[in-house]
Amino acid sequence: MEGLTPKQQKFYNSLVSFFQKHLRLPSHREAAQLNGFKSANSSVQYHQTLVEKGYLQKDGSENYTFRSPIDVWPGSDKSGSSIPILGEITAGAMQEAVEADLGELTFEQLFPKTDNIFALRVKGMSMKELDITDGDFVLLSKTELRNGDVGAVLYEDETTLKRVYKEKDKLRLEPANPDFDDIVIEPGESEEVRILGKYIGHMNGQGIFKSPF
Repeated sequence: MEGLTPKQQKFYNSLVSFFQKHLRLPSHREAAQLNGFKSANSSVQYHQTLVEKGYLQKDGSENYTFRSPIDVWPGSDKSGSSIPILGEITAGAMQEAVEADLGELTFEQLFPKTDNIFALRVKGMSMKELDITDGDFVLLSKTELRNGDVGAVLYEDETTLKRVYKEKDKLRLEPANPDFDDIVIEPGESEEVRILGKYIGHMNGQGIFKSPF
């Protein structure tokens, strides 16, 4: 990514700080207030610059997201968040706890091949039985889906997160919520389907959750 000027870096840092507190990016009006701008138009210009330099991406007229949400998630840093390993605990018969400095677990260890991972913000509740709810970030890997895997699907310029089943010559997208119906894509239509990524975990205000599948 292209480097930022000091003013641009300050503006970007204000977005990161706001996101880490509220788990969303500020509006242009809020960003202007954070940075002491007289007009929200200044915020628009800074946002456009951050998009051009690769720090933000734009999805719709007013919806901006970070290129790498993982890097700005609360508690993380550019090298990836880490968790200290403080010792050992038995999973069999009870025994004395062993305290030791065994290093750290990093995000890269939890999710290998991070170069292939990206995140999308969830809108809706169709996957709530997997504890994926509105406002969460799903982590997706650019890997091939097996039958029955959960993945992000693009079809007719619309996206959805569903469990994907290939049945004969059709595709069935199954939600994890009985209030929603399956989406069935018939022969011929399936040629227009694009698999964006395989679900490997999600993040919200409670923490980072890795897919058990």
